[in-house]
Amino acid sequence: MERLWAPWRAVYVSKSAGQPECIFCAKLQDNRDEENLLLLRREHAFVLMNLYPYNNGHLLVAPNRHVGDVTELTPEEWLEIFTLTKDMVEILRRVMRPDGFNIGINLGKVAGAGIPEHFHVHIVPRWEGDTSFMTVFGEVRVIPEALSDTYAKLKKALEEVGLA
Repeated sequence: MERLWAPWRAVYVSKSAGQPECIFCAKLQDNRDEENLLLLRREHAFVLMNLYPYNNGHLLVAPNRHVGDVTELTPEEWLEIFTLTKDMVEILRRVMRPDGFNIGINLGKVAGAGIPEHFHVHIVPRWEGDTSFMTVFGEVRVIPEALSDTYAKLKKALEEVGLA
């Protein structure tokens, strides 16, 4: 068995072990947005950074209400989720200058949803050549910037354009 040393995961594992509460709902109810990597709060939806990103700038957009399926969203939630998705693509382009994006929704555990009980949209910035030998041969992603640094850059850009 191959092992990847990642001691920073211990904080997440110890906090979430045996925790029945939805991680999205817990972060939304908490007022420590920077610590929780929560970037924006709106009336019907919010944006947070993925704690285990596929690439730097990997964001999640979710409804404030605890719903697990796209069919459960109200028209207001749907509109706000996808307005925030558009806004965050613009912010990521401004701050990180990616060559493209993967934007996706995984409905259900079998479809790859890590948290199937709370609907969310993934926004993953992509760069030409971001799939390196580490990913191809080692099945390991290299995230070159600390999450806190990415958070600070995105938060500053949101403030500059009047979204924060």
